[in-house]
Amino acid sequence: MSAVPDGKKLVRSPSGLRMVPENGAFNSPFSLDEPQWVPDKECQRCMQCDTKFDFIRRKHHCRRCGRCFCDKCCSKKVVLPRMCFVDPVRQCAECSLVSQKETEFYDKQLKVLLGGGTFVVTLDTSEKSETMTCRLSNNHRYMFLDGESHFEVELSRISSMQILTDGTSPGENDIHTYTSLLDSQCISEGGTSRASGMLLHYKPMGSQDAEQLRMEAADDKKVASLWLAAMHKAAKLLYEARDQ
Repeated sequence: MSAVPDGKKLVRSPSGLRMVPENGAFNSPFSLDEPQWVPDKECQRCMQCDTKFDFIRRKHHCRRCGRCFCDKCCSKKVVLPRMCFVDPVRQCAECSLVSQKETEFYDKQLKVLLGGGTFVVTLDTSEKSETMTCRLSNNHRYMFLDGESHFEVELSRISSMQILTDGTSPGENDIHTYTSLLDSQCISEGGTSRASGMLLHYKPMGSQDAEQLRMEAADDKKVASLWLAAMHKAAKLLYEARDQ
């Protein structure tokens, strides 16, 4: 599946121009669907300041949440890569803050994930560990691990993720945990130490049985720590996309 080329096409929606995969099945796992707009007839006042709409005070829809606002409460145009918009789009104050924070992930941390880091990898199906380079695929859908061997983990099939920090092991307090990304509504996180490893549970293609993958920073621990920190942010976006 990871070898299938992902062509792009330009589409126009009521919210603006979007560059999306030709095959919707190959959307980035971080992407969000466009919201349904609140119908005009159901919105006579701004949903933020309660100003009544009239001939002068026009209504505007936030492209991220779909709610209805006056120009003052929905004046900012902010980039929204999670919905594949080509240009910055109009968003309410609350949504624009969220989108601006996500911009850092796309501008910085996503590049770190694509660049990769080196880890000592252990599968629960094997007692043997192997030094491998781990990176995110260009379409963001897979985690590639390359060493003497090669295998892939599809992000959508990750069921739980733990970012381990210095001096910790699974089960201790100082762990950043995203438990049951596929099913649970519960997220817990804690600790401020440098990330040193990651513990994944995922379901391989064609299987409903979860397998465990453990990764520990190899020689260049600084690069590995930055990669893990970026993966921690990616896990938040994955969870939000599934919870939409």
